[in-house]
Amino acid sequence: MIKSMTGFGKAECELTDKRVSVEIKTLNSKQFDMLARIPNVFRDKELDIRTFMNNKLERGKVELTISVDETAGYENFTINKSLAKKYYDQIMILSSDLGLRPDAQILSTLLKLPDVMKAEPKELKEEDWAIVNGAIGEAINKCNEFRQIEGNKLETDFEIRIGLILGCLNDLKPFEEERIQKIRTKFKKDLLESLTEQKIDENRLEQEIIYYLEKIDVTEEKTRLKSHCDYFLITLLEPVSNGKKLSFIGQEIGREINTIGSKANDYNMQKIVVQMKDELEKIKEQLMNIL
Repeated sequence: MIKSMTGFGKAECELTDKRVSVEIKTLNSKQFDMLARIPNVFRDKELDIRTFMNNKLERGKVELTISVDETAGYENFTINKSLAKKYYDQIMILSSDLGLRPDAQILSTLLKLPDVMKAEPKELKEEDWAIVNGAIGEAINKCNEFRQIEGNKLETDFEIRIGLILGCLNDLKPFEEERIQKIRTKFKKDLLESLTEQKIDENRLEQEIIYYLEKIDVTEEKTRLKSHCDYFLITLLEPVSNGKKLSFIGQEIGREINTIGSKANDYNMQKIVVQMKDELEKIKEQLMNIL
């Protein structure tokens, strides 16, 4: 079972005088990296929220947005009279300099200026926080469900691509046998051209051919490559998503494919190696998004 790091979850809850909405978006990241957009009333709980989300979401770039809709409006507010007077004095000076008469609606304008009128912050009640915390938990669960669905899609894609790599591995066999015959023919031809008057030592020739074939033999690499691919598929089925482990296995798969390519010395085998590399590259791109 694998899980994607891409997810989305949303939940809402109702308090006595407000409606609270919680949204969580996640993307891939090597570590847990959280950006929180939360109202001041919840700032004291930010550390608890981060710890809670880290435990539940484990890894990824996480964006949390908590928005509050005041259904009952602000009951208590204060007017910063000294600041309003400073604004007023500056407006009157500017009006005089420009030869303008102050507008009759200047009071309403003053009240809209920054920090003149402020709602008095309300203390967060523990029972309200319990409800909001429950909404955060619900959003996290929905986000994890989204991640699981995306992970299932990726798992199917991985199985297909590993299957294609294993299929390419089987396609190498006929070209390996053909390659051996080509090498034997080439060696004998080159010797006949260079030793026109001397008799060829067939035993020595066979020894040299065997020595060369051992150098370019890819049997061990093919065996290891199949083992790594099988291990990759087994790891996909583990109960816990382990993207890092799959990445390590992918590196080992790539190492064996590269070695086969370097030893191939055959055009048809090289084409198959390129196909395997292409499939592996697509796997690696998707592995970056696995939890």
